[in-house]
Amino acid sequence: MILIAMGVSGAGKSRIGEMLAERLSCSYTDGDAFHSAANKEKMHHGIPLTDDDRWPWLRTIRAAIEEKQRAGETAVFTCSSLKRSYRDVLRGNDTDVRFVYLKGSFAVLHERLQSRTGHFFDPSLLQSQLETLEEPGPDEAIEVSIELTPEQIVDQVMVKIGRAQQR
Repeated sequence: MILIAMGVSGAGKSRIGEMLAERLSCSYTDGDAFHSAANKEKMHHGIPLTDDDRWPWLRTIRAAIEEKQRAGETAVFTCSSLKRSYRDVLRGNDTDVRFVYLKGSFAVLHERLQSRTGHFFDPSLLQSQLETLEEPGPDEAIEVSIELTPEQIVDQVMVKIGRAQQR
């Protein structure tokens, strides 16, 4: 099984991804690590990424997912996965790739981004990400509110993937 924690910046993808990986005793890979230097530079300067910027990044993450699958490993990845077409690339034809949508209001997300340090993402891009976001339906993702504590979020996800007993 591959889990992908998704959502806009500030949703807590990295924290939740790390916690899920720990709970599942598997590897964790942050999708941001696959961004090109040019993409990081654009985001740092408040320039929204285009689809042309994102496709190579998404294909690289998909290749990493396939590597984990070939090895028969469970793994957790993070990726904003803003559009259904992006999620389709990441999912491929695999039924064992599952998305966890970390959903939050603009106010909560903005507050989190304002307090974050040491990240290349310019908080002014939040509105652009929210405008790009195509929220996944229940057929596509497990939806969890970021209003919950990180522990509650992970507990909910574990229940929904049928691993509630794993601690």
